[in-house]
Amino acid sequence: MGILIVDNNNDSQYMLERLLNKAGYTDLHFANSANETFKKLGIDKYDGQAQIKYTDLDLILLDIMMPDIDGIEVCKRINDSSHVSDIPVIIVTALNDSGFLERAFQAGAIDFITKPVKRLELLARVGSAIKLSKEKRMRIVREQELEKTLKLLEETNKKFEKLATIDELTQLANRRLFDETMRGEWRRANRNGYNLSIILLDIDYFKNFNDAYGHQAGDECLKAIAKKLKFLMMRPGDFAARYGGEEFAVILPETDLRGAHSVAEKIRQGIEELKIPHCDSKVAQYVTVSLGVASADLKNCQGGRDQATDDEIKILIEHADEALYKAKDNGRNTIALMQP
Repeated sequence: MGILIVDNNNDSQYMLERLLNKAGYTDLHFANSANETFKKLGIDKYDGQAQIKYTDLDLILLDIMMPDIDGIEVCKRINDSSHVSDIPVIIVTALNDSGFLERAFQAGAIDFITKPVKRLELLARVGSAIKLSKEKRMRIVREQELEKTLKLLEETNKKFEKLATIDELTQLANRRLFDETMRGEWRRANRNGYNLSIILLDIDYFKNFNDAYGHQAGDECLKAIAKKLKFLMMRPGDFAARYGGEEFAVILPETDLRGAHSVAEKIRQGIEELKIPHCDSKVAQYVTVSLGVASADLKNCQGGRDQATDDEIKILIEHADEALYKAKDNGRNTIALMQP
């Protein structure tokens, strides 16, 4: 229970020390002037260089009559310094003027003791202030612990949210996030009268690849293709996801069928250029993909209600799926287009 006694009168210091020691308060610190007080607390020109740790002080007994700066100004500066503003200050004064005391309380003092100091009054007010100080610090510690817990909980929730929307193997968005993003992009395109296109792509003869090289190699293949897809998403709004199994999906906002076909061709070429060996493919010696592209012109679309939006998105995806099957029928490692 540390107490800082600020008084330029040695006799007053000694008297306070003796009374407090007899009551069991032995961790006492002393300052003879305002500047010495600032130095011990690390405020004003001594910022960050405190001689007494903030946690070692529970109370400041501050004499109002100081040789350099009066006690009210000292109290104000203590109260304005965030690292020590929680330490309660009791004014020790021979003055009993109500206007003066009001100024002291406005400066941040929580109580006052009149001179000559009476033992019972001193111990009662000191005991009450220290109790208040400890309760306040305990509350601050609890608030800090609660803040840490809430921060940890928030970080954990973010991790769970990420796990719920990110495919663990490829680190692309999963089907759930694809559906949410598609719904949002559809509404935006509908609101602004944009085109919206999607690409569905499927690895050619992927089952044969797994049979020939093993499932671990198959996982590495999926990861390589996912990485390539991320690289090829040139605009911030372009969105790639793992749609399921060896199938991927790409959302292209503000893109018509022609533009989506151009992106699809870059994807087809980019994946072929990875040169992932595929000894059991019937179209190439490397891993290839087939792609289905569909586009919707929403300039005159009347969708808007959730159910209508979901139905319209479903139709668009079905068209892309039909185009994908058409690409496979056309020999794979190729692109097929369809516009509703």
